[in-house]
Amino acid sequence: MTKLDVGLIGYGEVGKIFSNGLKAKGTSWVGAWDIIFGDALFGGAQRLHAQAHGVVACESARQLCSKANLIISAVTASNTLSVAQEVARSIRPGTVFLDLNSASPGTKLAASRLLEDAGAHYFEAGAMASVPPDGIAVPMLLGGRHAARLADRLRLHGLNLTPVSEKIGVVSATDMARSIMIKGMEALVIESYATARKYGVEDAMLATMQETFPGIDWNQQGAYFFSRFVQHGSRRAEEMRESANTVAEAGLTPLMATAIAEKHDSVAALARQGVFDGIGKDAPWQDYADRLLKARPTP
Repeated sequence: MTKLDVGLIGYGEVGKIFSNGLKAKGTSWVGAWDIIFGDALFGGAQRLHAQAHGVVACESARQLCSKANLIISAVTASNTLSVAQEVARSIRPGTVFLDLNSASPGTKLAASRLLEDAGAHYFEAGAMASVPPDGIAVPMLLGGRHAARLADRLRLHGLNLTPVSEKIGVVSATDMARSIMIKGMEALVIESYATARKYGVEDAMLATMQETFPGIDWNQQGAYFFSRFVQHGSRRAEEMRESANTVAEAGLTPLMATAIAEKHDSVAALARQGVFDGIGKDAPWQDYADRLLKARPTP
């Protein structure tokens, strides 16, 4: 790739961050395609957002593929394979396809076969931290043939990539195992804090947590976990189902991963019902817990 023309598939939070970050780094062309662009209710606003930020809102995956020589897939976990199937129909040979999605090694292998058979170069990347604070500089692991070469190329455009393997599935397995821990901690905090709040023992409980893990501000961490849980519960539940698939692919029973997915789903359902509407950006965790407790079924 002598000149970088980037196409983002998925214009959600990550897609917007990456497209804006790449534009800021002087990338020659940045386009995006998302099925929401065709939505009668929300599509217009999303296309206007893209236009305002210098991003070309493409009408189809085919249009995006006709221009981009680097395609970045940033969709929800359940759409990982369907995006690969759609892009494989029109991707140009030699195009680099960078898969950022949180999917199991089996899903990534299936996607890689589709794209490689179409003549593209498939790579998988996994963010090792939350994307919003760091933007395109978020630390990411990179896997695929010639991953080291691609990492060197994309670092020039602001991406923070560490090549770890030329074998597809290694990055995904790392990402999925990490997700069980991170999203599992979130689920535990939500359940633990809300329960402590109900019994009026949150101060005592948090004091013991602070003593056991003094390096963490448990009040601040709780507020962050609750807010992320409420904002992104549906997406995180999908990612946890992919983590459960990863555990199953390893021949184990995904009891914990499945339970974590169900916890995310349950809070996401309440968020869709408006239970947490009006809670401020920097609200303490107690505000979320109180809404959660108020919304619980009456015994």
